Amino acid sequence: MRDKPTLTWGDELLMGHGPMDEIHEEFVQLLGQLQTADDAQLPELLQKMEVHLKHHFAEEDQWMLSTNFPPRDCHIDEHAAVLKSVDEVRTKLAEGNVTLCRDLTKALVDWFPGHATHLDSALAHWLSKQRFGGKPVVIRRNILSSTESH
Repeated sequence: MRDKPTLTWGDELLMGHGPMDEIHEEFVQLLGQLQTADDAQLPELLQKMEVHLKHHFAEEDQWMLSTNFPPRDCHIDEHAAVLKSVDEVRTKLAEGNVTLCRDLTKALVDWFPGHATHLDSALAHWLSKQRFGGKPVVIRRNILSSTESH
């Protein structure tokens, strides 16, 4: 087991769109598992992350396409680039390249907050405006993740 995760779920990552927030919390938890895993656990966890990301990104891509979200192409392209990287690293990990998997995990930790803050928050605002006529209200109360509160 390695050190504690450097990115943990908290209300600062809430976007105000429930389904998006739930899928983001799952992503952060999986990322934490990857960060703290022993080398032997990495193949299974990276596979779980890839499955999660395929679902996660397909869900967001569908929201963008079905609501005609204006900047969707850039957002969808970024999702595709992340999936391509994960797939390539999974192949290299199967060949024994643990370092590359650790590098990818760190890159995802570094990437996600900015992606969520800029691209996903804009999508959450768009979805809320489409549904309710205004942007979401997010109350930040320093909420712990569901796994930390038990």
